[in-house]
Amino acid sequence: MDLFSLLFSPQSVAWSVFVIMLVASAGLALGNIKVFGINFGIAGVLFSGILAGHLGLDINRETMEFLRDFGLILFVYSIGTQVGPGFFSAFRKQGLQLNLFAGAVVLGGVAATLAAVKFGGFDSATAVGMYSGAVTNTPSLAAAQQALGAVSAEAANSASVGYALAYPGAIVGIILTMMLIRRLFREEAAQDMLLVQADKAGSALVNANITVENKNLEGLRIKDIPAMNELGVMVSRVCHGGQIYIARDETVIHTGDILLAVGLAENVRKFTVVVGSKSDADLKKMPSRIIHSRVIVTHKEVIGKTLDELNLESKYGVLATRVTRADVEFLVSDSYTLQLADNLVLVGEETDVAKAASILGNSPKDLNHPQLIPAFIGIAAGVFLGSIPISFPGLSGPIKLGLAGGPLIMAIVLSYVQHIGPLNWYLPPAGNLMLRELGIVLFLSCVGLKAGGRFFETLLNGNGIRIVMFSFLVTVLPIMILGILAKARLKLNYVALCGALAGSMTDPPALAFANAMSPSNLSAMSYATVYPLVMIMRVISAQVMAMLLLR
Repeated sequence: MDLFSLLFSPQSVAWSVFVIMLVASAGLALGNIKVFGINFGIAGVLFSGILAGHLGLDINRETMEFLRDFGLILFVYSIGTQVGPGFFSAFRKQGLQLNLFAGAVVLGGVAATLAAVKFGGFDSATAVGMYSGAVTNTPSLAAAQQALGAVSAEAANSASVGYALAYPGAIVGIILTMMLIRRLFREEAAQDMLLVQADKAGSALVNANITVENKNLEGLRIKDIPAMNELGVMVSRVCHGGQIYIARDETVIHTGDILLAVGLAENVRKFTVVVGSKSDADLKKMPSRIIHSRVIVTHKEVIGKTLDELNLESKYGVLATRVTRADVEFLVSDSYTLQLADNLVLVGEETDVAKAASILGNSPKDLNHPQLIPAFIGIAAGVFLGSIPISFPGLSGPIKLGLAGGPLIMAIVLSYVQHIGPLNWYLPPAGNLMLRELGIVLFLSCVGLKAGGRFFETLLNGNGIRIVMFSFLVTVLPIMILGILAKARLKLNYVALCGALAGSMTDPPALAFANAMSPSNLSAMSYATVYPLVMIMRVISAQVMAMLLLR
């Protein structure tokens, strides 16, 4: 320590950065250690900071507050840009059911926390921190600390201690709940996992070469083939008289022709029954000037336009058959709206495909260059939104979305809109991940350092054991009761239910556990479906509880 005192002033920025980096490095290493297949992940930074704080490491208060709040902004903004494009579609079909379930879990956690305050006798600040830790939601802790900070710095610190004591039990509690539900519904869970595996096998797009044998199709245009639209099958090539042509809507087919059809396996099978039978020929391997190529949408001029508006078929003689977006591949129609980073499959002659590709952009390096001006504008708008006071009847003062809620909601909206004029809010996945991880590491490092002075004293000499026990109940009771009801009454698929449980608690380790039980991505999809709504509800509910309990 004498060497450090010679090199750094205790109040200098250099000393603050040095300590934060040490805490972050040790915490990330700690978070990677697995015990019974479970690790703390990014939460290891929090416990590293607590230990450092307990050992007496301290940094300048103003610098700590800036790094904590700036890290929080980066974290929630990057989350918003990640989930924004699919946020509103999450409320369609089963997504609505999953979000209602997750919303009920959030409200159940609030009720359990209020009950813990009444029967456990915890102070308001510690209880709100317990709530955030019991649901493993760091942004809600930040929102609560902002509300509590208006009362006293000590109150905000008490919330950090409650969070840290509740967090480890929460991770274990969520996983134990999943295991319990699987045990209670053993047969149904096993059937659900088998069904998911079967669905996965049939969810990929396949190609099939089909010989036209149905005489009723003689002389029909491709767009008039019965059940083609209903089955969601697309024909991309036609072989007639030994020559291969692009399949256009107006292309006339004859018996003996070979069609190259694309669609889901079961739908292609049904389409084959209508048209004829599978052919031994492979149109993709037969000598031809027709090629298929993947093209990435990178030109700003085409973003937001439909394929019909671009009119690739008539202008360039090129057919767009399918697209990959967010790692999901599906067929496209003329009404499909292009977004930045869409990966289109184009079919046509090589020179025509090259012309169409130049219109779409097809410059992957453009996706690796983040648009900084829109990012700065988005963050500034989010901070402004978070600072607007919102009054609710029955509360002693107005509520603000704060630095946790404002940037989150603004990022969701802007990334869903995606572009306004020349501004585009697309963040490359690597850039988004870097911002998110950097932000949460800075935030947790500062929170841990601040809480370290009181953590072990509360745990060993205070009411730490009671906090841990009551927090565990706050974690387990809502998800156990609602999870069992969802499986028994709503008949939710077990894999989807586990993803929704993990998402309702915004808990990545629980999601990793759910993913390990099934090779499908259904649990991850359920997690992503409920995550945005839950994040907003957690942030707002923590503030509301802080306001209510401090009245």
